[in-house]
Amino acid sequence: MNVENSNPKTFPFLMYEGHAEEAMNLYTSVFDQSEILSISRYGKDEAGKEGSVQLATFSVKGQVVMCIDSMIKHEFTFTPAISLYVNCDSAEEVDRAFQQLSEGGEVLMPLAEYPFSQRFGWVQDKFGVSWQLSLA
Repeated sequence: MNVENSNPKTFPFLMYEGHAEEAMNLYTSVFDQSEILSISRYGKDEAGKEGSVQLATFSVKGQVVMCIDSMIKHEFTFTPAISLYVNCDSAEEVDRAFQQLSEGGEVLMPLAEYPFSQRFGWVQDKFGVSWQLSLA
C-alpha cells in the first residue's frame, strides 16, 4: 500500500521509547497482509538517538499505522482505553496473533467465544499496545 497515493487523513500513531522497530517487526510478522512501508532514522548529531526510528509507517491488514521512537522521555505510555481492533480471516490467525501478542504482555479478555464473536481475545502486548482480535 502506498501511503502517498491513498491520501488518508487519519492514522493510528504509536510512540515508543526505543522499541518502534522491534514492535513493527512483531506486528507485521503476526498478521497476514501486513508490511513495513517506510522507515526514516535519526542520524548522527540529530535530536534522537542515532539509528532509532524518527518516523515509520507500517500496515496491519491494510490499515496504515505510524510510529516513532520519542526523542523526549515521557511519563506516560499506552492504555487499553484505545486499542487496535483486528478482524482476522481465520480462527488460526486469531489464535496465532493472540499467542504472539500476549507473550510478555497481559491478557485483558481470554480467547473464547463471545456473543459478538465466535473467536475473540483482547491483549496488551509487551510494549503496552492493546489489541482486540476477532474472527471476521
